[in-house]
Order: sequence, then C-alpha cells, then structure tokens
Amino acid sequence: MSDRLAILAALGAALLFGASTPFAKLLSIDISPTMLAGLLYLGSGIGLWAVRLVRDRGVASPHLRPAEWAWLIGAIAVGGVLGPMLLMFGLTRITGAAASLLLNLEAVLTALLAWVVFRENADRRIVLGMGLIVAGGVVLAWPARGSAGGATSGALAVAAACLCWAIDNNLTRKVSGSDALFIAGSKGLLAGTTNLLLALLFGASLPNGATTVAAMVIGLLGYGVSLVLFVVALRGLGAARTGAYFSTAPFIGAAIAIAAFHEPTSLAFWAAVALMAAGVWLHLTERHEHKHTHDELVHTHSHGHDVHHQHAHAFAWDGREPHTHEHRHEPLTHSHPHYPDIHHQHGH
Repeated sequence: MSDRLAILAALGAALLFGASTPFAKLLSIDISPTMLAGLLYLGSGIGLWAVRLVRDRGVASPHLRPAEWAWLIGAIAVGGVLGPMLLMFGLTRITGAAASLLLNLEAVLTALLAWVVFRENADRRIVLGMGLIVAGGVVLAWPARGSAGGATSGALAVAAACLCWAIDNNLTRKVSGSDALFIAGSKGLLAGTTNLLLALLFGASLPNGATTVAAMVIGLLGYGVSLVLFVVALRGLGAARTGAYFSTAPFIGAAIAIAAFHEPTSLAFWAAVALMAAGVWLHLTERHEHKHTHDELVHTHSHGHDVHHQHAHAFAWDGREPHTHEHRHEPLTHSHPHYPDIHHQHGH
C-alpha cells in the first residue's frame, strides 16, 4: 500500500469516528453508558461480519498466526470493552465538543506506548506536536473556578478511555497485516456482546427500536468502518503516525457538536483548539527519509509486488494483485520516504 492511500485511510477513519462522538452524546442522555457501548459495538460487529460473509461467500481464514491471537484478544478486552464504557460515562458529564477534543489524547498515548514499549521511531517534530496536544488537553480538563467536580471526572474518564484505545492501537498493530474486516468485525461482536450482557446484568434495559437501530448504525460507521480503515492505515504508517493522522477526528466531532447542536464553548475551549491544531499540523507535515536496512522477514499479509515485495512463488500465480500468502523478504538496503509500517521496524 502506498503512503498516500494509508494516509487517506487514516483520515477516513478519523472522519467517521469524529462524527460519531456528538451523535453518541445525544444518545447517552437516555441510555446507560454500558448499554450504549454495547449497541455501538454490536452494530459494528454484525454489519462488518455480514459484509465479510458476503465477500468471502462463507467463513474464510483470517490468516492469523497462533501467537497473534493473544494480541487480538487483548485489544478487544481493553479497547472494545473497557474503553467505550469509560467514554460513554464521560459523555454523561461533559459536552460532546469537549469530549471530542479530549480524544486527541488517544494519539498522544498511542505514540508514547509505540515509542517506549514497542520501540517505534520518534523525531523532534512529532514529539513537539504531541506536547502541544497534551497542553491542550490539560487546558480543557482543568476545572474552572466554581465549577462542579462532574466535569473533571468526565474529562478524566475520557482520558482513561484514550489510554485504553492507545493500548488497543498498539496491540492491533501487531495483527494489522491480517484481514481488517475480521479484526474489526470480531472486536465489534465480542465487545458489543460483553457490554450488552453487563448492562443487562446491572439492571439496564434495551431502549426502543428506533433508538437501538440508531445506536447500531452509528456504531457500524463510527466504530466499525472507521476501525477497518484504521487497521489498513496501521499497515502503512505504524501506530504513532496513524494516531497522529487520526487526531484530526476530535476537531471533526467538535465542529459538528458546535455547528449542529449549538453546544456552548469557552475561552479555555478555543485555547485548547489552538494548541491541539498546532500539534496536529506538525504531525501532518512530517517527512522521514534516510538510508535504512531491512532484515530478513517472513510474514503473511495482502500485498502487491512493489519494491519491498520482490519474491518468487511456490505455487501457480495468476498474476492478480493484491494477494495474500506467506512470503519471505530478503535483506535489503535503500533510501526513500517511509513510516514505521510493518516493513520498517529498524533502528536509527
């Protein structure tokens, strides 16, 4: 996949997820946080699995290696179950616009984990951008004089949800070479079912039919299709850079909340907008190029025969691209603009 397509996938994911937040805020007035999280993810899972079954004319292999199942299950538990519950709880205490802006913290925390735990490359431009986004989040979450504690607890809940999704993003990156529809659809089904059962167990009831359908459609677009595009972007950009492009989502959500639902704003809100916008601009204008060496690598993912995929086939190949099979990368040294994608995990 080209860098341009990966960037477009990340921005598409941001557009869908960002737009979903203010609409989820509307639904949170009448639905418990856990129930709403369950319906959002269940709509995502059912919709994506239906598409996958039609596409493959049945159940097809996701091409996951045995060790990769642990990464996927961990991503579902943290990002699919705990994260949405925290976000829906936060939405009951702060405005949709404020919550949308705070979601910028997901990109920061994703990048920090990618750099510190998973050893992705970081440069000064990206680090400075992350610092500006954090500063904006602090301004937005800082309690105003005389304000109630509910706003602060809501902001902290949204920040905790961002941490969950940051862990999720880095775990999902480990399996991003596999079928994106399978990854996103499975996360939706398992996370949605778990949250729904928990909500019913603690006494919540299903909303009326129209509200249920609305929640599931929002989930399909804002959580399902968005996640498919996010996984595709992870292949080409790595976790930190994908998170950087995805950080445009909060501005989309905030703009919709203000323009369509006339939510109030404050001086602190606009100061946070300025800081976070500057941080995102630094990310979007990054260029990374140097001479680097690819070590020998064997893996499976959908690919075409570009400069990184010059291999022979041990089977009869009909010439169609992209295609999926296990293949070997021989050692290679060259220079070109690149991101820490699944083929560029080198030191600097």
